[in-house]
Amino acid sequence: MDTWTTMVDNAAYLSTHTWVTAIETIIGFAIAVVIGELVAVMMIYSKTIEKTAYPLILFAQVIPKIAVAPLFVVWLGFGMEPKIVIAVLMAFFPIVVSGMAGLKSVDPEILELTSTMGASSIKTFLKVRLPASLPQLFSGLKVAATLAVTGAVVGEFVGANEGLGYVILQANGNIDTAMLFAALIIMSLMGILLFALIQIAEWFLIPWHSSRRITGSAATAG
Repeated sequence: MDTWTTMVDNAAYLSTHTWVTAIETIIGFAIAVVIGELVAVMMIYSKTIEKTAYPLILFAQVIPKIAVAPLFVVWLGFGMEPKIVIAVLMAFFPIVVSGMAGLKSVDPEILELTSTMGASSIKTFLKVRLPASLPQLFSGLKVAATLAVTGAVVGEFVGANEGLGYVILQANGNIDTAMLFAALIIMSLMGILLFALIQIAEWFLIPWHSSRRITGSAATAG
């Protein structure tokens, strides 16, 4: 009850800091999607790039982001930039992995068929590889969206004067439990909202997927 009262009484204060974290999260997530999918495509079409880049990407993922976050603050300052970079790093790996898995899931016989029919590499990618990769890619995007929120807040923990991470640090310092839980609830809702938006996009973009057919059949049976 105290948490709800705190959220209502400090609605303007919390909304301002929520908006900052939301912008950092969305920009970081968008950048991670673009770069992650491009890297996945390059690794699919080049074994040399895959053997070179994949171990480096795995190494970067293993490094705790909280350990390198202060470096980005030193290099980029206390603005949004270091938070966006950390959000990108957090969201990047699941997008690359799921993108590669999806692009590799295409039946080789289908690729041979498109080649014998004279389809170009670009047309084969757009008409065959990309659509086939979407179910697994969306699975990665759902994970990446929640990690992007975490990444933005982690960046705010290290150095910021605004954002939900800053609110959490202030609440901890002031032993303000109600404000702390209010910020955590908003942070969780932000991740859930991004997850839901990706789920909706998945429903519209891949209506042919088996999960949709199963859901539809269950609804009809019910």
